[in-house]
Amino acid sequence: MNGRRIHHRRAGAGIEEFAVDAFAQLDIEARPPVTASESNVDLVVDPDGVAVPIRVEFRTLVTDDVAERLLTDIAPPTTSAASTPLLVVADRVTDAARTVLIRHHGGYLDLRGRLALRTDRLVIDADVAPVTERAARSEALAGKAGLEVATAILRRPERARTVRGLARELGRSPSTVSEILAALRRDGLLDKDNTLIGTDLFWKVADRWTSRRVHLAQPPTPGDTSLQRTLRLGLDALDGPGWALTDSAAAAAYGAPLAFREGQSVDFFVPDPSILRRASTLLGTAESARHAHATVRVAPVPAAVQPRITLATSPLEWPLTHPVFVALDLAQDLGRGREILDAWTPGDRWTRVW
Repeated sequence: MNGRRIHHRRAGAGIEEFAVDAFAQLDIEARPPVTASESNVDLVVDPDGVAVPIRVEFRTLVTDDVAERLLTDIAPPTTSAASTPLLVVADRVTDAARTVLIRHHGGYLDLRGRLALRTDRLVIDADVAPVTERAARSEALAGKAGLEVATAILRRPERARTVRGLARELGRSPSTVSEILAALRRDGLLDKDNTLIGTDLFWKVADRWTSRRVHLAQPPTPGDTSLQRTLRLGLDALDGPGWALTDSAAAAAYGAPLAFREGQSVDFFVPDPSILRRASTLLGTAESARHAHATVRVAPVPAAVQPRITLATSPLEWPLTHPVFVALDLAQDLGRGREILDAWTPGDRWTRVW
């Protein structure tokens, strides 16, 4: 299978992402360096706390002669533990070049589907998914996966995110997560550690935060055990999926500056379309928003309904969605909703990202 052609020679601009993704397929974390002392390092390979710094170089074709030159010019061959191993990423690495790189305590990622690295503390030699010819992701937030990655970052903006960690959290492939993170960095929304920069990512997500509302003639009753099972309200296990209160009612519960009175319509996210259909049948639909006592929507991302949050200060019996999702709902109202966001900072448990 032909590898993807990349016309630059140094690490970065996507090359490191190929390496990160390949290591993630083996359940090994590879992350950018985090200290100034690692300025001569492109990635830190960290299986089970064994942090191994490496240099990364790209070539289209690596022969034994090319490998020797790279080792001489970039990472002089040595068996010293203080050396920084060289990992060469290439469309093709010849068998002879593979031997040279491994013999000199380095490694290679052949984009046709092979990853190997040998250091004084780490030995890897395994098949990985080949990189096929495909265009770079043009829009980070295109599709549901983009929203899932972006909202995961918005929920924990202080955390430096790894491809492997996000892929596990979201149940997405490392390659998909890697592409999305690369696009977010390219657009200036994340820094090199995949940490949030500013508030632009929130507003870009808000522009895509849509799902169809169904207006219900009556709200569900939390104490109705038959409805709990049929509609999968999930009130007995808040760490699992279930109904989550959002929009104005949830915003008021979180302390946003808006009034919410008893008997006002409440808005819910639900896990999937089948629950939406059951709710319409069992609770009835209202002829208009003015006559509705509740609305339900399929959650745009699974995290909006799992896990859910309870607050001792909330006057409502329902668990809440995360405040980021509440804020994204408020942002859909270009007038009053955005005025509320300007004046609202959630409690100490959460970070304002808008």
